[in-house]
Amino acid sequence: MKPDFRPLEILRRSPFRGRRRLPLLAVLVIVSLAGIYPAEVCAQFGQEPGHSIGTVTKRGNLILLTLNDGVLGRARMFNLAHRTLRLTPDAGGYRVQNLPVVWDADFGAALTGPQVSLKNFAFPFSGKSWTSFSVGVTGSIVFGEPESGGPQTERRGVTVGREGGLSVDRFAELTDAAAEIINTVPALSVFFKPRMSGTRYLKELDDRAVITWTLTEPFAGIQDWTWRPTINRFQAVLHKDGRIEFSYDEIAARDAVVGIYPLVPLGEEKSIDVISLPGNPTAAANFDIRSIHLTAVGGLYLRVGLEGRGPMPAGTDPAIAGTAYFVCLDRKAPVSGCQPDGRNDVLWTVRGFGERTRGTFHMGPSYFAFGTGLARRVSVEGNTLSIQGTLPEGYASGDTVYVSAAVRASDTDKPAQIAPHAFKLAGVANLAVDFSSLPNSGGPFPVVYEAFHYLKPPRAQDLTCSVIQALGDKYDMLAYYSDFRIDNPEAGTSSDGPLGGGPSGGAVTGIAAEQGNLADYCTKGHFQWQFIQPVYVDANQMQKYPPEDLKDTNTHNIGGYLHQLAERTSDGKIPPYDYAMSQIGHEMGHRWSAFVSAKVNGEIIDLGPTHWAMGLQAPVPFPYQRPTEASAMGGGVWQDNLDGTYTQLDDNYYVPATGLSYLDLYLMGMISPAEVPDFFILRKLVPAGKDVNGHSIFKADRTKITIQDVIANEGARLPDVDHAQKNFNTGMVIVVEHGKTPSRELIERTTGIRERWIDYWSTVTGHRSTMTANP
Repeated sequence: MKPDFRPLEILRRSPFRGRRRLPLLAVLVIVSLAGIYPAEVCAQFGQEPGHSIGTVTKRGNLILLTLNDGVLGRARMFNLAHRTLRLTPDAGGYRVQNLPVVWDADFGAALTGPQVSLKNFAFPFSGKSWTSFSVGVTGSIVFGEPESGGPQTERRGVTVGREGGLSVDRFAELTDAAAEIINTVPALSVFFKPRMSGTRYLKELDDRAVITWTLTEPFAGIQDWTWRPTINRFQAVLHKDGRIEFSYDEIAARDAVVGIYPLVPLGEEKSIDVISLPGNPTAAANFDIRSIHLTAVGGLYLRVGLEGRGPMPAGTDPAIAGTAYFVCLDRKAPVSGCQPDGRNDVLWTVRGFGERTRGTFHMGPSYFAFGTGLARRVSVEGNTLSIQGTLPEGYASGDTVYVSAAVRASDTDKPAQIAPHAFKLAGVANLAVDFSSLPNSGGPFPVVYEAFHYLKPPRAQDLTCSVIQALGDKYDMLAYYSDFRIDNPEAGTSSDGPLGGGPSGGAVTGIAAEQGNLADYCTKGHFQWQFIQPVYVDANQMQKYPPEDLKDTNTHNIGGYLHQLAERTSDGKIPPYDYAMSQIGHEMGHRWSAFVSAKVNGEIIDLGPTHWAMGLQAPVPFPYQRPTEASAMGGGVWQDNLDGTYTQLDDNYYVPATGLSYLDLYLMGMISPAEVPDFFILRKLVPAGKDVNGHSIFKADRTKITIQDVIANEGARLPDVDHAQKNFNTGMVIVVEHGKTPSRELIERTTGIRERWIDYWSTVTGHRSTMTANP
């Protein structure tokens, strides 16, 4: 009987940035309620103890972390500009030619939407002939809709975007996304890069259709890499006979996924090897692994089955809470076996979670699977638990590979190791290629792609352990800045941490966020919160000021506020490092906000979660730079028009940098419950125009909320305002590659951000708290 790969957990995309530490309650409930981004969730649930990954020294008021060799992997930059890839059907796959560019300068008509209908012919692809398809603004073409269910379509966060074409999880690394597209939906990834925008064109002839993109990378925003549009022109030609051509004219972007992704019938499953193990008779039956089954699935996936002495608990069994199974793959025999801290070439993990409740939502026990290339599906059949995924780049049929494993009965146990065993890959390989070095007419390939990408992001807990182990557990927060760019479609960072208690080490209660496993971050109780990855020195948010001639009317960009903010300074410029304050103020605010709910007349009302709801009245008592500010954690400033409509005086976006609401300050321990005025939340918001000043007006249902309603649901905030921590220390860490020294720009900009951060904190807490930033 074939394993049943029913989805046990399905995660969705999210616009949210920050992350909540959720080791003990509401684990995936927050995912269901708010749609937290899967990669964030994977990192959160997959957190294993960190370890040092570099050398740490003090550099004036900054901390310098020089990474060990190999931590960041290797970047692979786009190198196909002024080239054409011709893909010709042959023997059930495609042969590839890399040619001088063939460019059609007549683009045809601009598309007004993603859907295209052909009138002159049907294009053969993925076993069907298509007269319609979706052209994505991010450089891809999708035929049909993604299917769900069964191993044929492993939907690991890949969907069809609202603007057409492929869409992946918000912070997906392109190295991972390239493989995750496989067998999700028939697609052409001409130059797939998230967050692109611009114009698409179509010209249809009798024997071919020409689709052309003129796109820019995202620009001018806090999460962007550039202040101004960039030029990216590329083209796909779909021939009536099934040939495909990808052509690249002028390309500014250096990272993207290029490839073709027909659906491939998986066909017969072929056993690669069955590795018998001595077992551990003293362990529970489901942790006494007696054999590892390795199977090739359709030439695309490697399935790994762990067979125990006795039955494996089903995903609905409460007994799975805290359990974990780890599978590692390596090209060389790993000295330390399968380590959950990510030191192996490949780490695939299955973790079990018990029942959890958040507000009115309840979810039963479930398994969650995560790891590079791994499908989010877990099969449990009898004594065997199985997972499957695509192999990493460089793994080819015929290679000798070492498989090792580890099992853990609870979060507090040390994983029990299953020693590495060699096997020879057969019938499955990584499908990535290097288009620039392929021999002409290389192939045929059933699926073929190349991921162009920046450096691999280091693990958050490894960054922190590097600092704490070298300099001591004396930081409440850690912020990271770098000279190198990582594989992330956005220039910012989300945040995470164990929610330590500062110098006292005690947990904070009443804020709906529980203290996690302190040891994961090498802290004994002091360390609280951090950036999960370094911010690149040339990103917009590390610039002291935007360009002087920048013109921008987007109110989510700092350019829309230049005149207003310049009025408060003596030099006629906006306050320095405004984007940096937006980012660090918002992310470090996630140490306390925004997770609480309120109980109003017996009803549980979620005020977030993760960010305050758009309709939450969240004015700032101590503004950072404007007279009227909504919380950096979301919500808004709402004017009641007394006719059933409400005017949004400030929105729920954190640009320009804003302060913290009364509710935030209470949760931080800065003010008492008595100092929090009654507020409200607007629900069922319906747009109703704008006022004369351009402020949006909404019709809505209003519900009054008091701080006692929050306390009724969450309990009192402890320590209370008289005993809460008031003095904090942030370590400002500059991170450089192995063998390199920090640039002058990195030192100067991080120093400038440090100085503004100290001032920002004092201002937005009403001088009730201080922030130092000393190594």
